[in-house]
Amino acid sequence: MRSFDEILSIAADRKGGTEVVLDAVPAIRSADALAAVPDDRWLSAMARAVFNAGFNWKVIEAKWPGFEEAFHGFDVGRTAMMSDETFDALLKDTRVVRNGAKLQSVQANAVFIQGVEGGFGRRVGDWPAEDFAGLLAWLGKNGSRLGGATSQYFLRGMGRDGFILSNDVVARLIAEGVVDKPPTSKGAMRAVQEAFNAWRAESGLPLTAISRVLAQSIG
Repeated sequence: MRSFDEILSIAADRKGGTEVVLDAVPAIRSADALAAVPDDRWLSAMARAVFNAGFNWKVIEAKWPGFEEAFHGFDVGRTAMMSDETFDALLKDTRVVRNGAKLQSVQANAVFIQGVEGGFGRRVGDWPAEDFAGLLAWLGKNGSRLGGATSQYFLRGMGRDGFILSNDVVARLIAEGVVDKPPTSKGAMRAVQEAFNAWRAESGLPLTAISRVLAQSIG
């Protein structure tokens, strides 16, 4: 496995310099800032990530004001208590994408958010970076349709420090011998986390920055 500096050098050569590579890193929120995010914004972001998966994101973006209206600003309590009649109405509502399974996941995730002791944002914010894979596993197990890359993009959009296992990042991980194929098993995800932890200890950079550097070293 190459050192982080070696991978950063590869990315810098491809993109026109180290500053160019590191300037592309998305903003990261602190644990306290994440804890302060209202539950309705977490639910909205979850729902958007779920609907983006498998759909044209531009379509979802254009419809999102309609989603906000249809779900009453993603009020968590109201959504968690959604009646069958309200759900049936959503299936006919042109303001949203009328995919029954994904619409149902919004209610399930509202219930999930409500049930997190100490607050959902607090839990996400306090989860240690060295176990980001564990956070993904927790979301995949307890949330609805939050497995795979969905949680990774959801958390990145909310400013939580972490990695995204895009095709380019996975290609770099394979090139470094961390995995031999896209990681899906617990063992593979543990190997990915260990590699990111090593590069984090070496560089002092957050996981988000490391993830972006890996991506830019390929794509």
